This record gives sequence, C-alpha cells and structure tokens, in this order.
Amino acid sequence: MSASIHPSAVIAPGARIGAGCIIGPFCTVAAEAVLEEGVILTSHNVIDGRIRIGAGTRVLPFAALGSAPQDLKYKGEPTATEIGPRCEIREGVTVHRASIGGEGVTRIGAQCMLMAQVHVAHDCQLGDGVILANNVMLGGHVHIGDRSFIGGGAAVFQTVRIGRLAMVSGMAGVTNDIPPFGYVFGLPARLVGFNRIGVLRNGGSRDQLRTLRNAHNLLFKEQGEFAGRLAEATRRFAGEPLVEELIAFIRDPARRRQLVRPGRMAAPELGGVDEEGGE
Repeated sequence: MSASIHPSAVIAPGARIGAGCIIGPFCTVAAEAVLEEGVILTSHNVIDGRIRIGAGTRVLPFAALGSAPQDLKYKGEPTATEIGPRCEIREGVTVHRASIGGEGVTRIGAQCMLMAQVHVAHDCQLGDGVILANNVMLGGHVHIGDRSFIGGGAAVFQTVRIGRLAMVSGMAGVTNDIPPFGYVFGLPARLVGFNRIGVLRNGGSRDQLRTLRNAHNLLFKEQGEFAGRLAEATRRFAGEPLVEELIAFIRDPARRRQLVRPGRMAAPELGGVDEEGGE
C-alpha cells in the first residue's frame, strides 16, 4: 500500500516514508526522517532532524518531534531521536533530539502514550508502555522504566531515573530517583507506597506482592542505617526476582542521584497504591 500524502505537506528529498503512512495537511518531514509502515501524521506536525518513527505510531496535531535540544552546549551535532512502534503521541507534544554527553539519541519505546502538551527533553530514555499524562515535563537525560506512569503536570528533574512499573502522582516534583514499583506523591515527591495494581496487572503473583511489600517495608520504613537494611534485604530475599530488581536498581553504579525519600500521603485513599499492607 502506498503512502497517502496531503498536497500541503512538505516532504524533504531523502525522507523515507513507509508503506501505508498517512501524512496530513501542513506537516513537514525532514530529509533524514524515517517513517516506518503505517505511521500517521494527522496535521500540522513537524518531524525534524535524524528521526525514526516506528510502525503504526499515530501523531496528533501540533506535535513537534526531533527538534534541536534546549541545551546551550549543543552546536548542531548529528544526534538523533527514536520513537518505537504503536505509540500514541497527542496534541502539542514536543520531543527533542539528543544533545552531547549522552547516548546520542533520545529514545521512546514501543506502545508508549504521550498525552497532550508533554515535553520530553534531550537524551531521555523511555521504556516500553510508558504513559505520560497531560503536561508532564521531563528534563534532559531522564530514564523511565517499562510501563511506568507519570501523572499530569508532574515535573521530573534532569538525570533522574525511574524504575519499572513506578507511579508518579499528578503535580509531583521529582528530583531524586524512584525505585521500581514505587509510588511517589507531592512537591517535593516522597515515596509513599508501591504500585500494587501495576505489579498484579503485569504478571506478579499475590505471593510476590507480599514479598515485595515486606522488602519495601524493610528498606524504606524500618529504623537503622540504610546500608545495613539493604544488606539484610539482599540476604533475606535472595532468589525473589522483584526484590532483586529493586535492589539492583538501588545498587546501580550508573545512578547519578539519591533515592527519593520516604514519606506519607495526606489523602486517605491511595487506590491501587499499597501503603499500609492491605491487598
């Protein structure tokens, strides 16, 4: 199936447009862009720089993808943007290509949803199935693990790492790393529980959930030096894959920020978030 390109769209020579792509009115596509099969640009989209957009991704009006980073160090180096297949990129989203000093590419995984007015800064790395709600702002070099959820209006400071299946409340201000399965709330964000529903919906068992809760309580609620609690959790929960993932994140030498501090949430209802241990 050939691509469908509106007469008002501007496609630079050299751009590679896959079969079945739909490019709507007033879109612009740069010379180094690659649109894989079935990509939809609805209207008024800017696709810039060295960018690859995965098959079946849909881009809604006024999104700008692959623009130069907002980084004073950037002097036009040939960096890139990669967006995985089957993503949903909503109105007004901006995704900037990488700057220098990182991996050379801003990357968004498969089946991600970026809601209206989201900003993904240079060198960010998003795993598969990540959801960013309206008006989320990511600083440069932010890493977000698979199937994490960031609530509307949240701001994530540069170089923060967020583990797999984490949940960030709306309007949170995230300045420190969030461990896998963690739930954070507030400004500044504090670790108030963990994402029970997310764990269960992604293949975790009830036994694994109880083990993860026990490990979470040991690490983040009990008294004493954290290094000692971490050593105890490593010994006590050896062979438990979810806890081992949590501990590996904490020990990761690539982390550049401290862990988010524990806290409590003022609101009584946490929904799918486990704070007190109930199922």
